[in-house]
Amino acid sequence: MPPYDPSAFPPFAVTVDLVVLTVRRHALCTLVVRRGETPFQGRWALPGGFVRAEEDLGAAAARELVEETGLCAYDPTAPAPVPSNGAHLEQLATYGAPDRDPRMRVVSVAHLALAPDLPAPRAGGDANSARWASVEELLGEDAAAGDEGRGAGTLAFDHSRILADGVERARSKIEYSSLATAFCPPEFTVGELRRVYEAVWGVALDPRNFHRKVTGTPGFLVPAGGTTTRQGGRPAQLFRAGGATLLNPPMLRPEV
Repeated sequence: MPPYDPSAFPPFAVTVDLVVLTVRRHALCTLVVRRGETPFQGRWALPGGFVRAEEDLGAAAARELVEETGLCAYDPTAPAPVPSNGAHLEQLATYGAPDRDPRMRVVSVAHLALAPDLPAPRAGGDANSARWASVEELLGEDAAAGDEGRGAGTLAFDHSRILADGVERARSKIEYSSLATAFCPPEFTVGELRRVYEAVWGVALDPRNFHRKVTGTPGFLVPAGGTTTRQGGRPAQLFRAGGATLLNPPMLRPEV
């Protein structure tokens, strides 16, 4: 067998890109940064960066998450309480089209991050500004351009496609898992959880039917032992995420 010759293969770089989703003012939003350098200078893009030589992919994604949002990734299977600055972080997909980056061959391993209502972001690195943008607005602009939200479109590189994939991952996972609680504070009401589902799915849900489903799903929610009036009106019971990771029966998306 001939010896392995590294010089026989072209070099390429590896990056991590983050689809950071949160619910702000009852709308599903994602973090975007305006690029301060070429390529695509001045265009909006998903946050991310190159993987360092000593890093594995998860560590690089967690580092970028801290740098861009101040959030720390947490393990949803760990028994410890979720930290106040914690965010769900999972690997989404890998993108490696030869021409996705005009500088050189770059393979990106995208990650999905979910967190409750987040404050205004601060730009860093090669970004000169950052903002929360409505997912519906971003993907709608791509669709209007004939891109259907899955190509170059409004965002730099192939980030519109990555964003669309991240949004669909979130929409599908909250059907059969307890992931929707990652958008909520440690203690929340059923109404607040319902608004998460409505924002992620982009549909209106019947409050009574939703309440019956989520409180009747074993292990989904557990009473927190208190009430709140932060939504106005009568005091509403507070809940915490239960121990279930998979929902049985699932919370199926309404057909629209």
